Amino acid sequence: MAGKTTYETLMADLKQRKFKPIYFIMGEEPYYIDKVTQYLENNVLTPEERDFNQTVVYGLDTNASQVADMAKRFPMMAQYQVVIVKEAQNMKGWDKLKYYFEKPSPSTILVISYKGKLSNRLSFMKEAAAKGVIFDSAKKKDWEIPAFVEKYLKEKNATIQPKAKQMVADAVGNDLSRLASELDKTLIDIDDKRVVTPEIVESKIGISKDYNFFELRDAIIRRDVFKANRIVKYIDSNPKTASLYAFLPGLFKFFQDLMILHYAADKSERGVMAALNLSSSYIAKNFITARDSFNGWKTMQIIHQIRVTDAKSKGIDNPNTTPGDLLKELVYFILH
Repeated sequence: MAGKTTYETLMADLKQRKFKPIYFIMGEEPYYIDKVTQYLENNVLTPEERDFNQTVVYGLDTNASQVADMAKRFPMMAQYQVVIVKEAQNMKGWDKLKYYFEKPSPSTILVISYKGKLSNRLSFMKEAAAKGVIFDSAKKKDWEIPAFVEKYLKEKNATIQPKAKQMVADAVGNDLSRLASELDKTLIDIDDKRVVTPEIVESKIGISKDYNFFELRDAIIRRDVFKANRIVKYIDSNPKTASLYAFLPGLFKFFQDLMILHYAADKSERGVMAALNLSSSYIAKNFITARDSFNGWKTMQIIHQIRVTDAKSKGIDNPNTTPGDLLKELVYFILH
């Protein structure tokens, strides 16, 4: 398992206690960095062994030379000692670690938790990859979030209905730590069936099951003018729970994907799923309906109008139009 690995492979090996002397946990998604670091912190040593054999430091409070010295120590009455550097992106003197990486101690597990990119430190990364494990925690794409929601709940012996899943994904976005926290709320006092419904999402997370981006998009796809206007009116009247700024990115992404479909060679449901990397035929069918409702030219005009609305929402060429009125104008343009 030396070199780069996936989260699933890494965690499977850790649970089997297949340890390496170096774990370089890095990337732009802190959720998985924290999960892996926490697992190593809590599960390599017993509580009794940690007193003498586990050291946790922070990048701001130490340097690479000190970390190398810690890693060279021998464990006391234990098979391993564990040295964990949290927030390692703040640490100085990285070149001092290169020599330790070349010949790491077999009785030390060195964990470096680095939140961010490492493009300028590739020279010593080769050494880390040769002797240990590199895990790059990348940000999830928007289209990956529904699958994350489903998997997260499955691990907690729960399922989620398609509409509820999309409600959560659209409202929370790709901040996985916040997403996990919000999903945990849905499991509070859940019944024996362990099914998360739109009603549970509305109750526990505070996302309206009737007035959300999912419902507005559904109304637009089906050109349901009455429903769309009712949702827009609700958004205008409840800016604290729903707003133009929360809806614009989703609308832009939807019509951007729709434009891709207009030029896709395979027009079938399977082709739509492949073109947009979709995991659900339910979503693919929505896109097919939308493709029939909005031709390529209209789709391009809508994308342009969303950009114009976004600029106006930031005060560009807009002296006094409110966000609510901007959304009304945009939805009217889309549907007419």
